[in-house]
Amino acid sequence: MKKVSFRINFPTEIVEEGEIKILVPKLKAFVKSTSEYAPSKAPVFYNPIMELNRDMAVLALQAYQRMLNHEISVCEPLTGCGVRGIRFAKEVKGAKKVLINDINEKAFQLARYNVQMNQLSERVTVKNEDANAILGCYGAPRKRFDVIDIDPFGSPVPYLDSSIRALRDGGLLALTATDIAPLCGVHPRACVRKYGGKPLRTEYCHELAVRLLAGCLSVTAAKYEIGVSVVFCHSTDHYIRVYATIKYGAKKADKSIKNMGYVLHCFNCFHREIAEEPFPMGYSGRCSECNSRLSVAGPLWIGKIFDKRFCKLIKEESQGKMFRYRKKIQKILTLAHDEANAPITYYVLDKISRKLALPVPSVKTLFASLREEGFQASLTHFNPRGIRTNASATRMKESFKKVLANRDYLDRSEF
Repeated sequence: MKKVSFRINFPTEIVEEGEIKILVPKLKAFVKSTSEYAPSKAPVFYNPIMELNRDMAVLALQAYQRMLNHEISVCEPLTGCGVRGIRFAKEVKGAKKVLINDINEKAFQLARYNVQMNQLSERVTVKNEDANAILGCYGAPRKRFDVIDIDPFGSPVPYLDSSIRALRDGGLLALTATDIAPLCGVHPRACVRKYGGKPLRTEYCHELAVRLLAGCLSVTAAKYEIGVSVVFCHSTDHYIRVYATIKYGAKKADKSIKNMGYVLHCFNCFHREIAEEPFPMGYSGRCSECNSRLSVAGPLWIGKIFDKRFCKLIKEESQGKMFRYRKKIQKILTLAHDEANAPITYYVLDKISRKLALPVPSVKTLFASLREEGFQASLTHFNPRGIRTNASATRMKESFKKVLANRDYLDRSEF
């Protein structure tokens, strides 16, 4: 293949990530103060902080390929310098064809250079088009992809329709959302506009963010008679990530839509409940535990956000990987697997502590206490101080006080 050459008129450096080496903008050269967001200032987008996100994506795609047990085709329509798509081609066994694309001419040139530098020109195609336009070219049945990875700067919603239509039956869609402020209730109107659901600024707002994105995906897919199953997610740093498989058919879409609902939350006593309708027949709008007015989040996804089998496969794939963030990845995967069948939402100990004006007990001790009392309990990757349980808010506070009464409340950060 003809050697790619182009004139670089901005500072660059070579970095290593996973099993590849790539040429990227030298981010320090594009900021004047530490408060500036360097990736957005560079002529080609590259965010080193998202390395864990890309590591997890490599593991998820490998797990998915194992489930299919055949070669897969992958599309990354917002590639920037090409790091994510190049890693897929290099590190995911069975990734036969990878298409990467960016509308930015400089990104396109840099991505082409990086593909050639990693000797992947035969398997990686680089395009210079609008993301939705390139996805639209692959909407025909025999052209569709097995996997599409959408990792934008902001919300993935503008790319949902074209991504869903460019995925084959049974395909995997990976979505990143970095607009956490709207999803977590800081800007609720923006969330309603973008995602079609109302958020709440609760202690478990990051889980609600995942469920709002998953709900938006489900509703969008249903328009095309396509059903959605969320198989994995994680909330890390400044973003959330959702992995979902799709299935064609009106019945599949109907089944998927049944997973839409609402979370009712009491800001006074921490009571929360799940409802299929925001105001069902006979609903008073009052908390069943303290009679305060309930707040509503949704519509959003109230189905599973982890598939235990898929989590197990990802965890297996992570064994022996020498990723830079391998310890953090292992912790996320272990907790995600354990909370796969746990109740929706979680309690955060610090929040209860402030409400009761009491010290924060040991997570391990309170976790064990709930189990001893016969309640379901699991930790969550969403918050190191969080516990998922089917205990009511009242029982949770009682257990909280019981642990403190036994004076075994030192927080030793066991987890």
